[in-house]
Amino acid sequence: MLKLTKKADYGLIALKYLAERPETPALSAKDIADTYGIPAQLLAKILQQMTKKGILRSHAGMNGGYALARDPRVISAYEVILAIDGPFFITSCTKGARGCELTSNCTIKEPLARVNETIAGVLKSISIQDLAESEPPPAHGSGAAKLVSLAV
Repeated sequence: MLKLTKKADYGLIALKYLAERPETPALSAKDIADTYGIPAQLLAKILQQMTKKGILRSHAGMNGGYALARDPRVISAYEVILAIDGPFFITSCTKGARGCELTSNCTIKEPLARVNETIAGVLKSISIQDLAESEPPPAHGSGAAKLVSLAV
């Protein structure tokens, strides 16, 4: 099973929340965190990372917070995951890692690389607007919702 990190989950949740409120100029990390039961300090760091990557804009001041830097239709789930976690790979050998004694005889490296490319393609095709238009996830005990889980 391929599973996103909590940080990537939280980043997607926050962007979905912002996309659902286009009339609001900026929302604080605390507001978003409180809504979903996400640790506020962790979410603030994630939002800062996405600001550095140009996905969000930050606004200082009393009514400050974060807003989408671009139209949610052009921000992909892949871009968000890449900004938060960096590139992802199913196995370390698909990214050129050394040290595996099976590399010369490996029969699964290329098929797994194709799976990795397929997953990346699917994530590139999902926009933040797509997430915002989907049905809201059911409430669970923790309050934090999973938006994307991929089984391979």
